[in-house]
Amino acid sequence: MPALSPTMTSGNIGAWQKKPGDTLAPGDVLVEIETDKAQMDFEFQDEGVLAKILKDSGEKDVAVGNASSQTPIAVMVEEGEDISAFESFTLEDAGGEKASPKEKPKEEAAESSEPPDSGSGTAPPKDESPKPQAQESESAGGRLETSLDREPSASPLAKKLALEKGVPINKVKGTGPGGRVTKADIEKYKPTGGAAPPAVAAAGKPTYEDIPASSMRKTIANRLQQSMNQNPHYFVTATVSVSKLIKLRQALNMSGEGKFKLSLNDFLVKACAVACKKVPTVNSSWREEGGQSVIRQHNTVDISVAVATPVGLMTPIVKSVEALGLESISSQIKDLGKRARDGKLKPEEYQGGTFTISNMGMNAAVERFTAVINPPQAGILAVGTTRKVAIPTSDDESPNVQWDDQIVVTASFDHKVVDGAVGGEWIREFQKVVENPLELLL
Repeated sequence: MPALSPTMTSGNIGAWQKKPGDTLAPGDVLVEIETDKAQMDFEFQDEGVLAKILKDSGEKDVAVGNASSQTPIAVMVEEGEDISAFESFTLEDAGGEKASPKEKPKEEAAESSEPPDSGSGTAPPKDESPKPQAQESESAGGRLETSLDREPSASPLAKKLALEKGVPINKVKGTGPGGRVTKADIEKYKPTGGAAPPAVAAAGKPTYEDIPASSMRKTIANRLQQSMNQNPHYFVTATVSVSKLIKLRQALNMSGEGKFKLSLNDFLVKACAVACKKVPTVNSSWREEGGQSVIRQHNTVDISVAVATPVGLMTPIVKSVEALGLESISSQIKDLGKRARDGKLKPEEYQGGTFTISNMGMNAAVERFTAVINPPQAGILAVGTTRKVAIPTSDDESPNVQWDDQIVVTASFDHKVVDGAVGGEWIREFQKVVENPLELLL
């Protein structure tokens, strides 16, 4: 099992893209592997022939191999070699997951510890009862599985569609490679019977459903729990006017003649980078290396952009934002977001980053919220929806009202790295550049 990310300790086997006897060239996709972050294609880097598959599609929590402990998933041979010799080859033959020898049960002494045929008067009588005959198991021959192992293999698009339509994916029969559930399977699914909803379930039946946590959900839970426990969070909130920013966005989109379409979030990502350059302490991270604690201050601003996917939250990274124009930022965010939702990101595209932005402005019900810091970063900005606020104005004749577009932003900072006054300075610089958006073009 290859390690496809630095944090990966085990993975799940998805659909095999090759079958025994197929020839492989460098760059060919051998198998899909679900890591702790995403479902990824494992590309073979040598030439050869697939002789035997040792781990079938659907295998869960296969440990990553290393120098001292190997976890084989397939057998590769050079072109021209006879693969029939590997027809009965097993995982144990490859040196992986050998069954540990069973200890013989300890028997208590009865009457005497002497053998029955010793001739002694105290020797126990011989056991002349017939020995039980070995019986063949009535098992169907399949691999013993736990309830977690029986989670069906499905493409990210199928999972997303099932979530949107409320289709129980474990009841859908997959028609893809290795029984994988595809988008077409979800679209064709028709529920059978007229079962009552869980709220009015028959007496004696459970009124809930336990949903197994995916590898990615476990990783998200562990990292965020670690962040809240180890990083002393504090929060700074500000109300920011975006009226000028919205007008600038409209003007730039009109001048682009359809070549690009900038979003409000593209401007906010750029504004975060400007604020991080002016207050570099926020663009830092707490590190413990070689028994020493250091604060690493980064020279480039790599913004992690929170993206909701069918399998959990991903944070793909737009790198060196301080050196990018708005068009380039917008293009990268769209590309990274699409591939994040499709489960096609590479590890280097979502691991790292120096600051994070999480924007829930598309949900009109969310005025403001607070976000959990993405370790080892020291800050994250949570952005609420845009709302119109009446601003009182007055002149010599009569009082009047002017409508202003505003957002409420809340920055979370790690107090180990960023002091309260410094966090306040960062939010002021962010507010200044957003309310005077022409500075973004400098």
